Amino acid sequence: MLPFTKKYSPKSLKEVVGQDLPCSKLRDFVENFKRQKKKCMFITGPVGCGKSSAVAALANELNYELLEINASDTRNAAAIEGIVGNAIKTQSFFFKGKIVMIDEAEGITGTQDRGGLQTLAKLVERTTFPIVIIANDAYDKKFSGIRKKCNVLEFNTLAVDVVFAIIRRIAENEKIDTTDEILRSIARRAAGDARAAVTDIQVLGVGGRITSDEIQALAYREKEESMSEALIKIFKNSDPAIAIRAFDRVDEAQDKLILWVDENLPSEYKKPEDLAGAYSFLSKADIFQKRIMRRQDWRFLVYVNALMSAGVAVSKTEKNRKPVEYKQASRLLKIWIMNQKYAKRKAIAKKIAERTHCSTSEALQHTIPFIKLIFQKNREMAAELAEEFELDSEEAEWLER
Repeated sequence: MLPFTKKYSPKSLKEVVGQDLPCSKLRDFVENFKRQKKKCMFITGPVGCGKSSAVAALANELNYELLEINASDTRNAAAIEGIVGNAIKTQSFFFKGKIVMIDEAEGITGTQDRGGLQTLAKLVERTTFPIVIIANDAYDKKFSGIRKKCNVLEFNTLAVDVVFAIIRRIAENEKIDTTDEILRSIARRAAGDARAAVTDIQVLGVGGRITSDEIQALAYREKEESMSEALIKIFKNSDPAIAIRAFDRVDEAQDKLILWVDENLPSEYKKPEDLAGAYSFLSKADIFQKRIMRRQDWRFLVYVNALMSAGVAVSKTEKNRKPVEYKQASRLLKIWIMNQKYAKRKAIAKKIAERTHCSTSEALQHTIPFIKLIFQKNREMAAELAEEFELDSEEAEWLER
């Protein structure tokens, strides 16, 4: 099924709602590019407010080629020069013009930058096509150099009414049975992030209906979404400075974080050497975590976080470009099942120990194997033992397996 965020993405600037003034300035920049003193537009604004969608919509409306570059893939000077440098020199053969959009500019900063921003600043000065850089915060000090060479365009946080209008239109088109009150509740929860609200509509409206009860399920899904965002910063990125802060805003118990990474790592890293490197870091994180639990020495926590985030992030030789649906750690369920299984075994051993005057561990190791053999081979004797040890039907059934 096509994601609603793709299906209902705006095809022209008129369809980008809540950003009339920024969109007008963006159009003027592109259409009158040759008269612009600064050849780059730096778009800034909160997540899900329509920054990237507006650029794509304008390119579609003007029949311009859109060269979309994710900055996480082009961090260093060589990559910037190779991709962006060639793009600004090559004429588009099948379109009227070209827009070079560098999305998620935060990805070319940090300890592995290696001149990426400086190279981009030089390319901006000699480009023959409009360059658009997109980041959540253009005023971060790390962008100070390149920001001077750009026109900064601020997109606004979307109002609740704007997000409500977007998802209401989608709900009507998809014939989702719901109420305005429920849609407004979804819009409020999105906190200005239209993309999140549209995703909520698709997830909750799978059965063709959204009720007030289903809204309550959003709380758990929001927790998983924040975890997904954190895992993306680790698995889809190789900058340790970004990865090491991945779990900063995640509401999850510290000992569960490593399980999330462990569960989803094989789905992301496909090369054996990448997996080996990542699991080497993860195993070291697990060792430190066990020391914390055993000694209550929380100084080790900084090492746990660094190893399971930045360590895992830098282990890969290339990023998996396919989207991955992250899952909660199944190990927790397996542990629970095993605990239930051994709880039954221990309860039986305790009853046997009381009657045979031995310890529970002795009954577990030496008596239960023989009792199980009797239950599987001799039903008459099994019935007598069940009565003698006061075993219930479930315990007797367990011994027969």
